[in-house]
Amino acid sequence: MKLANRIITFILVVALLFTGMGTTVEKVLNDVKLGLDLQGGFEVLYKVESLVDGQKITQSVLADTTSALNNRINEFGVSEPSIQIEGEDRIRVQLAGLADQASARELLSSTANLTFRDVNDNILLDGTDLKEGGAKPSFDQQNQPIVTLTLKDAAKFAEVTQQVMGMAPNNLLVVWLDFEEGVDSYAEESKKPSNEQKFVSAATVSQVLNTTDVMISGKFTVDETKNFASILNAGSLPVKLTEIYSTSVGAQFGEDALNDTVFAGVVGVLLIFLFMLLYYRLPGFISIITLSVFTYLVLIVFNGINAVLTLPGIAAIVLGIGMAVDANILTAERIREELRVGHSVKDAFKIGSKQSLSAIIDAQLTTLLAAVVLFYYGTSSVKGFATTLIISILLSFITAVWGSRILQGLLVNSGYFNNPAWFGISRSKQHSLDEEITSLDLTTKFDRLDFVGNRKKFYAISTLILVVGIVVLGVFKLNLGIDFSSGTRVEVRSDTVLTQEEVVDYLDEIGYENKDVVISGDDQKIAVMRYKDDFSQQEVLDFKAQIIEKYGLEPSLSTVSATVGKELAKNAMYALALAALGIIIYVAIRFEWRMGLGAIVSLLHDVFFIVVIFSMLRLEVDITFIAAVLTIVGYSINDTIVTFDRIRENIDRHEKITSKEELALIVNKSLRQTMGRSVNTVLTVIVVVVALIFLGAPSIQNFSIALLIGLVTGIYSSICIAAQVWYSLKCREMDKKGTSVVKKEKKQWGSDEPQV
Repeated sequence: MKLANRIITFILVVALLFTGMGTTVEKVLNDVKLGLDLQGGFEVLYKVESLVDGQKITQSVLADTTSALNNRINEFGVSEPSIQIEGEDRIRVQLAGLADQASARELLSSTANLTFRDVNDNILLDGTDLKEGGAKPSFDQQNQPIVTLTLKDAAKFAEVTQQVMGMAPNNLLVVWLDFEEGVDSYAEESKKPSNEQKFVSAATVSQVLNTTDVMISGKFTVDETKNFASILNAGSLPVKLTEIYSTSVGAQFGEDALNDTVFAGVVGVLLIFLFMLLYYRLPGFISIITLSVFTYLVLIVFNGINAVLTLPGIAAIVLGIGMAVDANILTAERIREELRVGHSVKDAFKIGSKQSLSAIIDAQLTTLLAAVVLFYYGTSSVKGFATTLIISILLSFITAVWGSRILQGLLVNSGYFNNPAWFGISRSKQHSLDEEITSLDLTTKFDRLDFVGNRKKFYAISTLILVVGIVVLGVFKLNLGIDFSSGTRVEVRSDTVLTQEEVVDYLDEIGYENKDVVISGDDQKIAVMRYKDDFSQQEVLDFKAQIIEKYGLEPSLSTVSATVGKELAKNAMYALALAALGIIIYVAIRFEWRMGLGAIVSLLHDVFFIVVIFSMLRLEVDITFIAAVLTIVGYSINDTIVTFDRIRENIDRHEKITSKEELALIVNKSLRQTMGRSVNTVLTVIVVVVALIFLGAPSIQNFSIALLIGLVTGIYSSICIAAQVWYSLKCREMDKKGTSVVKKEKKQWGSDEPQV
């Protein structure tokens, strides 16, 4: 009865989990906030500069500016805008799902500091004299669009008009707005810089006006008067804002990207589920349950912290599933080993679960380290990727380790699954406990491979890659995207098939000449082009207007200034360096410094190989490339740590290592024992990555290609480079101290056994 109760408990728990998820998943999905790359919208990074000499840009000034920007955004009804202060003089504004991007950009970029001046350019009144909410669009007696203002102090306006009357012969009261773009002939005559102020109107004052009601007329359109009034009511900005980075995504691009990437992710995950079920059977079935719960919990936590899901974020969720699979595979492989030794299913489950914990914790922590570094140095969608990856790592431990063991324990301890076939092991492959062998003595499919004996060949291959790679980089160099080289990148989408000649001719016609147009997409309806110069706000608006008129769909356009490009490149190098330093320190503490050095050599090998391939294939290197590289750093160190963990375990069985041959035997055995797990883990993630490459959005194709290259090189470097570097260093130690080396060092997680 007690055994049957465990089955009933398992069924009830699973039923409750899936019932809870099934009844709430629609609401959870609807609550997910999509980034602008998934629903359209735009993002701008402003450099905040003072309007007055000697004014310092303090955190208080930045806070006031964000408040003013928020007021403006509220004027045109954007829900849940993102306005963030970055550093000492930057403000990033993200408006996702905005239909009229042109108007929003124009409203935001205007500092809207209204001033009334005399002909000598003396400021008589400014925006602070305007009553809150006192600007309104209206019409004059001739039915021409105007803007009416309500001032705070009628007496002050009377004083101003009296002062202007005394300035014969003009008697002009001039109205200015410091818009970024546009200039009137009057401004040129007055020598006003065209990129700072815009002439609005000039009126002859013939009498003293003791009133708070002011009418501003000019050559306005109805929309201009509405925008003018909205800006004034939102309040004047205390500073000047200069765009140094911007990106805008058309709604159609966002919708297509979301649909393609979600579809690719679903296909990849279903293939993982199928593999786990067929290969690992009962543990695979449990992993399908926990991976489903994992994905649901990621979205719950994501909504809970009000995070924004971006395109790379979806990739991070899918890759997080791959990492959760890794934890399941590690445990399942350990259980299978204990079953082969001859243990019962219950004992194999208990021993295998305990032995796999050390490697899982180490692998998760090192990947988490890379994700934290990426979050700290990343910006925008890359930060979103890192956020999702961090959440995925933490939740994968809860579901794939704790949750899987509870559910699997219920089934194993029920007594109904005592046949090893439930774990993919036939009885013919089982040894008897009387043979007194351990899991470390088992044969593998890779026993013919002599990794240590061929280490010099591996070194030679890697050296050749290094030399050829340096030559390739010297000849081809990197195809740096605008993130690192500055400039403007444009993606144009059409309802019909595009040709390069057609797009090039049209660009010449509208004054944006570009010969390097690339037609992409499976349906050949996307044209991609780059410009060396970063477009001004007006150029962006003009270009988009003409593209929409021609092709009917809003293009996606990103501009990066040289300043931001240099900063992104610097931060990328910092991120890679800090991630590598953190990993070597962690591995050195957990294992020993030689293993840490071997791990770093392996990581540098992987990163360099990715860079060389991107150089040869002329693939664009952008900020998401750095995200891919750091992800590979996490995966590669994951493989390396599992390998080192098994080497340490095999060494712990020996009181002394008396020869290099004995050490080589231990290393070879460890690599053979972990190779099956490494291959299976990488294959499951490769399935997802390949799905993202061929079925996902074009904008993350290079990201996915970098992951694919890194995954393949990662498994090679973990086995053929990292472990061999450690072996070579240990041999040098043996040469110095004698052939017998016994050195007690750090301990495993939850183990009291010493380490050599």
